[in-house]
Amino acid sequence: MEAIILFGLFFLLLLLRVPIAISLAAASIVTLITSMGFSSIEIAADIMYTSVAKFTLLAIPFFVIAGVIMEYAGISKRLIHLADVFVGHRKSGIILVTVMTAIFFAAISGSGPATVAAIGGILTPALVKNGMKKESAAALLASSGSIGIIIPPSIALIVFAVVAGDQIAVSIGRLFIAGIIPGILLGIALIAAALYVKKKDMSERALTDSEKHIEQEISAAAEKVPLPEKMKALYDAIWGLLIPIIILGGIYGGIFTPTESAVVAVFYGLFVGVFVYKELKLKDIKKILIASSVQTATVMFIVSAASVFAYLITTEQIAQQIADGLLGLTDNKYIILLLINLLLLIAGAFMDAISAFYIFVPILLPVMLFLDVDPTVFGLMMTVNLAIGLFTPPVGVNLYVASGQANVTLNQITKRIIPFFIASVAVLLLITYIPAITTFLPDLLGVK
Repeated sequence: MEAIILFGLFFLLLLLRVPIAISLAAASIVTLITSMGFSSIEIAADIMYTSVAKFTLLAIPFFVIAGVIMEYAGISKRLIHLADVFVGHRKSGIILVTVMTAIFFAAISGSGPATVAAIGGILTPALVKNGMKKESAAALLASSGSIGIIIPPSIALIVFAVVAGDQIAVSIGRLFIAGIIPGILLGIALIAAALYVKKKDMSERALTDSEKHIEQEISAAAEKVPLPEKMKALYDAIWGLLIPIIILGGIYGGIFTPTESAVVAVFYGLFVGVFVYKELKLKDIKKILIASSVQTATVMFIVSAASVFAYLITTEQIAQQIADGLLGLTDNKYIILLLINLLLLIAGAFMDAISAFYIFVPILLPVMLFLDVDPTVFGLMMTVNLAIGLFTPPVGVNLYVASGQANVTLNQITKRIIPFFIASVAVLLLITYIPAITTFLPDLLGVK
């Protein structure tokens, strides 16, 4: 009965377009009152408080503010310029620049929408100028930004470790290292899809003589980038490139924890912005604090509301019932993994990653452990699923950011997202059925 009330009310509120955090909280509190009475509201308040009062989760606000600082400090535009001078001269080099920059910035911000917002304003016009349609360029930006929650440091992976920690210990450090190869694979798949899309765009329109001349000039100019200029671009961007090295090196060198690394990233960004690039002004601090506070408050509200939902799933044995039902359908491990992927792809299209972790990890982790799936593999499998959800309608956040920057409608960008969706799902299936893709690097480095 509790399961019917909990999930029924939750999905009803979603259909009524109630914000997901409020839907989670309302459904949970109503279910608590139904089963335990009005005194249970105190239980909900305690759970909501304790769920965010965790040292590990302190990494979230600091990584958020670090990402905002990097944008104001001028790091993102230098990373774009670096990628441009090294690969921009190649055929369709701007596509390589876009995906490489997304990977670089993802390693700094740990956020999909933040990645799209930081690089989209510069790269969307460049993609259009080099032959892609606006809606195609926006689709590439939206899908490339999804790498932000896979490549370390990743807020999503931190949340997964926290939620999964109620059942089994999962190392954030191991998850971070495990995310590198899947993130790179996803980038390669998106490049392949973008090359196909650009070819299709070019075939759909005939270039005028002036447009052909402009393209030839762009190509010729790009090929003439001399080595000294490349070295200068590398020197200018080196401060940004050092960020993931400092963060990951510090964590695996035992110098600081993942949470402490987020604080280091903030102060490093401030140092670079104020004293090295000298683009970060005192007046920008207020804007940075406001932007990061809004993002952090949104995330933490979702965490607190989703934690009550997860509490009910566990205490009312809902998770066990669903797990038993799933295992009762078939004993074929590969079919169960396929069904779980389908479930998560659908869920990712309707809810954000953090909410999905709190709802589905308590349900699916026992199934994965029963199937002898490494929790690290499950963490990356689930994260890639939800990364795809970032650019899948109707609630793909990256789509809204990218469509706004390209000034195209959601319907226009959705039609162009299909090749990128297919490429991403192909990578997801590789990660699901070849666990070594995820575990190879952490095992090689001895990260437990």
